[in-house]
Amino acid sequence: MKNDTTLQNIISHCKEYGFVFPSSEIYDGLAAVYDYGQYGSELKKNIRDYWWKSMTQMHENIVGIDAAIFMHPTVWKASGHVDNFSDPMIDNKDSQKRYRVDHLIEAHAETLSKEVGDTLLQKMDELLVANDFTGLKKLIEDNKIKDSISGTGNWTDVRQFNLMFSTEMGSVADDANLVYLRPETAQGIFVNFLNVQKTGRMKIPFGIAQTGKAFRNEIVARGFIFRMREFEQMEMQFFIRPGTQKEWYEYWKDARMKWHLSLGIAADRYRFHDHAKLAHYADAACDIEYDFPMGFKEVEGIHSRTDFDLKNHQQYSGKKLTYFDTELNQHYIPYVVETSIGLDRAVMMVLSEAYKEEDLSTAEKQDSRVVLKLPTMLAPIKLAVLPLTKKDGLPEIARELIDQCKPHFKCFYEEKDSIGKRYRRMDALGTPFCITIDHQTKEDQTVTIRYRDSMQQDRIALSEVKNLVMQKIQAF
Repeated sequence: MKNDTTLQNIISHCKEYGFVFPSSEIYDGLAAVYDYGQYGSELKKNIRDYWWKSMTQMHENIVGIDAAIFMHPTVWKASGHVDNFSDPMIDNKDSQKRYRVDHLIEAHAETLSKEVGDTLLQKMDELLVANDFTGLKKLIEDNKIKDSISGTGNWTDVRQFNLMFSTEMGSVADDANLVYLRPETAQGIFVNFLNVQKTGRMKIPFGIAQTGKAFRNEIVARGFIFRMREFEQMEMQFFIRPGTQKEWYEYWKDARMKWHLSLGIAADRYRFHDHAKLAHYADAACDIEYDFPMGFKEVEGIHSRTDFDLKNHQQYSGKKLTYFDTELNQHYIPYVVETSIGLDRAVMMVLSEAYKEEDLSTAEKQDSRVVLKLPTMLAPIKLAVLPLTKKDGLPEIARELIDQCKPHFKCFYEEKDSIGKRYRRMDALGTPFCITIDHQTKEDQTVTIRYRDSMQQDRIALSEVKNLVMQKIQAF
């Protein structure tokens, strides 16, 4: 079981140990924007690489691309984002604060009994599906939902708010064109569908994967790196024959859940959540939710997007985006099943699962530690090499070991402080293995290996260290 930690514990740990910093902190920060530090960026890269390998290397019919952030503005008209990419919002007239309606009602539901809260959320879902904004406001008023800042229920009407960031492209304002920072990476895949299909000689079914930055002007961005205005997605669009979408939708639901479980996270930490209101492009959709410190929240979505995207891009561009199926001897616009996971949410999920506060007290002394029990493959540092002293040739032996290992995995060298303090620091960084070089090493070429999770220490041959760590990485 995970310790009963708060989100604030994790946020503080991430800042103290170089995982995540508030952006522009010396200027008092920028709301809902974060920077990844030296260890957070390594963790993020490792999760991204693991996803990329699982998609493009382990599937012979999935390839990857890297599309530009800027796209022709008509792309977003064709995709429906200009007209549909908005959330119902409400403002409190006294505090001048704006809220997403669903977040406001969900937060209130959490203060109620489960039965009453579930009934409230069910009613909210029905009103959202019907786009009944008057009904949503009445629901808020009838339940006496107050603004946490002003303490009043003095609300505006509910209205839609588009979430896309816009800017101008061109050096002269008069000639500038309105362009958008992409709110998702998927459209870069759709507009390159034929380029990839023809150059890769791809046959349906096949997928195109991509990771990259996306931008959404979230009004209520909260939950640390869970909901940010600049974030990274890992998406795969799987192109299939029309009529087979139900079968492939179920396939990818199962495949993606298996990927999550392969992170070493228990099955009861996840659940599927079917969408009550489908997006304009979908005929089926669900989320994989993880039990974050603030409860079950979406980390990945699986969507059956039908032929909406390619059909609309064909219509708006005037370019033919059909596929010729030689087995059926016919042209058609492929259907699509999408898997879309937030990389930043995946980082937060892994950190939430790994973060532990352990009481190590005995009858003789009080002791405790904070440890990140990260999977070896994802840990920012795989091996710490720690000479017991700064003299007697021990640092030289340690450096030789580092030189042997660093071409194969990330290593860390430290000779400052007592060995106990160094172990604790490596625990906090999630380093799975520590090697101590001591005077016995000079005599028999053995070292002490210390395992992060169990804190067990064994004596092994110096020559075995590199292979042992590599085996543990590959076993993940």
